[in-house]
Amino acid sequence: MRLLPRRTQQTKQKGAGGSLIELVTIVAVALGLALGIQAFLVKPFRIPSESMVPTLEIGQRVLVDRISKHWTDYNRGDVLVFKPPAGADTTSCGVQHSETTACPKPTKERSDTNFIKRVVGVGGDRIKVLGSHVYVNGQRQKEPFARFSSSCDICNLPDEITVPKGYYFMMGDNRGASADSRVWGPIPKDWVIGQAFATYWPPGKIGTL
Repeated sequence: MRLLPRRTQQTKQKGAGGSLIELVTIVAVALGLALGIQAFLVKPFRIPSESMVPTLEIGQRVLVDRISKHWTDYNRGDVLVFKPPAGADTTSCGVQHSETTACPKPTKERSDTNFIKRVVGVGGDRIKVLGSHVYVNGQRQKEPFARFSSSCDICNLPDEITVPKGYYFMMGDNRGASADSRVWGPIPKDWVIGQAFATYWPPGKIGTL
């Protein structure tokens, strides 16, 4: 067996050590970038319930834009991930109201749960629901994404409420199987985490929203 000169052995050892340090540094930087992106730019979420069927199925995963909320407002039709009012945990409204109207005002406290729903009304809109179809300012909305029902307790709310300025009225696309703003009221923009803009799992469901 041929022995390498001592200096050559030391050089190789230093080279191996340098490569290991470089690998660890690359992994640490990549992990830091991934965590930073998730914390401030884009965050993945898993769909936990059937409230957004047929648009989103249970277990499907979406990407959420967390940064654009700082310089833009959301519009009707946008799909948002947000913190609902604490009333969502107990299916309660922030104020007493008629059974023929949606909840006009949420509880002051915020829940720790993440919800995903669609914006159907923005600040100043007058909202009512007939056969689970949304009427905004007296006009029935075109909602090709929704699954309608007329038999649920909150599928017919014929008397209008007005969405407060700076708030969003949120509803699930699966109108007969979604506890949403009809029950616990509109949400303030400050409670929005971000807009869901794409699905990435399962592979057969990859696409934009």
